[in-house]
Amino acid sequence: MTVAGSSGAAEVAYLLSARAVRERAEQMLALGERGALTHFSVDTTALPAVAARVVGVTRANYPRLDTIPYHSRWRHFGADRLRTLNERLAEASTEDRLRAQFELVIPSVLLDAGAGTRWNFREPSTGVAVGRSEGLALASFHLFVDGGLSSDPARPLRADAAGLAHVSAADIARAFAVRPDNPLPGVEGRADLLRRLGDVVATTPRYFGGTAPRLGNLADYLLRLSVGDALPATAVLGAVLEALGPIWPGRQSLHGVNLGDTWMHPQVGLVPFHKLSQWLTYSLLEPLEQAGIRVTGLDDLTGLAEYRNGGLFVDGGVLVPKQDSVLTDAHVVGSAVVVEWRALTVALLDRTAAEVQRLLGVDAQQLPLAKVLEGGTWNAGRQIAKEKRPDGGPPIRVDSDGTVF
Repeated sequence: MTVAGSSGAAEVAYLLSARAVRERAEQMLALGERGALTHFSVDTTALPAVAARVVGVTRANYPRLDTIPYHSRWRHFGADRLRTLNERLAEASTEDRLRAQFELVIPSVLLDAGAGTRWNFREPSTGVAVGRSEGLALASFHLFVDGGLSSDPARPLRADAAGLAHVSAADIARAFAVRPDNPLPGVEGRADLLRRLGDVVATTPRYFGGTAPRLGNLADYLLRLSVGDALPATAVLGAVLEALGPIWPGRQSLHGVNLGDTWMHPQVGLVPFHKLSQWLTYSLLEPLEQAGIRVTGLDDLTGLAEYRNGGLFVDGGVLVPKQDSVLTDAHVVGSAVVVEWRALTVALLDRTAAEVQRLLGVDAQQLPLAKVLEGGTWNAGRQIAKEKRPDGGPPIRVDSDGTVF
């Protein structure tokens, strides 16, 4: 990391934090509520109906509120597949099992950028065919368990530096069943992301070990950070952002540091989201807790700036586009339209969570934001999208390179 001086280091550290995500999102919402944004107005009178929809979806999915899990990648693999994986890891130590869990879920999250409306994955063993995020989860699950990320055929359940470094676009196309009639956006971008990940694993011994470096050694690093078996959620996010930061393709940088999922807005300045990194953090918390770590400060993380949550507020009438082109045109990720949409989504998720908790008669400790998302806003966004559009796609189209949405 190259940072010019203490003030530069402080600025970079701020932008690579959940605090910055929340504060810049609140600045955007304040502008929206004053009618000062270019692309969206904000109608907070529609928010109670959105919260009521989230409550209805949550009660339907989880009649017992105490069973709601975190919004994480683990939901998409399916209990039967995870049971089979655990059987294969039955003889492993707690530490080795944790490493393997990290090596499954990290690449799976990184490969979870939007799949589009035409792609699906048909699982050979079951014939189950699913698209979108669940389909990407199944494809990435089989890529991992079949040894596609390991350099050692005798030890397939691992993702090591050499295995990741050799992933090609053809490997991704084959593993994800990509064909002309089953197109997946961003195949090369996804493969390049895994290769970059392999390079980082190979060259960052602090996180991934100096001898036979592997991705799962990040778990060992986090265990060393814990104090009395307690670990702040922001410490996990910080490790994810710093350890994996170099994998992201060239975007905004500051003082020589790649800021990842951070974008410029003409009124707010640099606006961070760290969507995949935060979802990855949520996904790492579960295996850490299973290994005996108590995660603290969960609500210091933010909601996820992605199209299901964002679509909920557009389709629900809270975010009102000011131009028809917001809904009719496709937009690049760094455009002011998308940056506004994503930042407003993060801020509105906090407000929605508070209202959902009130309606359900629980507090933030009983139902933290990570569970509101799962219960929750993400599913409500999918539900209303299906009501509004035949293909169930989002209300706003984004041209993704396979590394953001």
